[in-house]
Amino acid sequence: MEYVDPIKDIRKIAAIKRILKKQSLRDLLLFVFGINTGLRVSELLSLRVADIWEDGKFKEFLYIKDAKTSEERAFYLNQNVRDAAKHYLDTFDFCADDYLFKSKKNQLPISRQQAYRIINCAAKEAGIPGKIGTHTLRKTFGYHAYRKGIAISILMNIYHHHSPAETLRYLGIDKDEKLPVKVDVNL
Repeated sequence: MEYVDPIKDIRKIAAIKRILKKQSLRDLLLFVFGINTGLRVSELLSLRVADIWEDGKFKEFLYIKDAKTSEERAFYLNQNVRDAAKHYLDTFDFCADDYLFKSKKNQLPISRQQAYRIINCAAKEAGIPGKIGTHTLRKTFGYHAYRKGIAISILMNIYHHHSPAETLRYLGIDKDEKLPVKVDVNL
């Protein structure tokens, strides 16, 4: 696997969202879901509508059994994810067991290669230098979570890393770099 970078610039994230919104609400949801939850692309592509929607409303948490550890993990579905999902789901008549990121060709989810093309092409169009891939979504989530004050120990747990240094390296953060951290309780 080739190393990819997180998207550190919020303006570039907004640019990608604009590009994807024009292109496809499904593709926008893929991006928004990935950068707001930190899910692996394989986990994203296996999602079904019923995983996020129940009794006429969005679930607050998505529960997924971890492929590596077999333990169930909870992922918070924030307002950005719910808004993007609502716009997408309002465009078609979906069934509960439909794949969330359904291919336009059949009833199966898009492929990992298609997800890569979606993310990579939008990033290039937004003028993002560096290596971008599907794993960029997961790294972008962690980078911005860390910058907003989420403890490195929590991120280590999410990524199943063994040390803070491993997680910081994974997120593209130099441990000697002095970045201001936003501790925003938003009360």
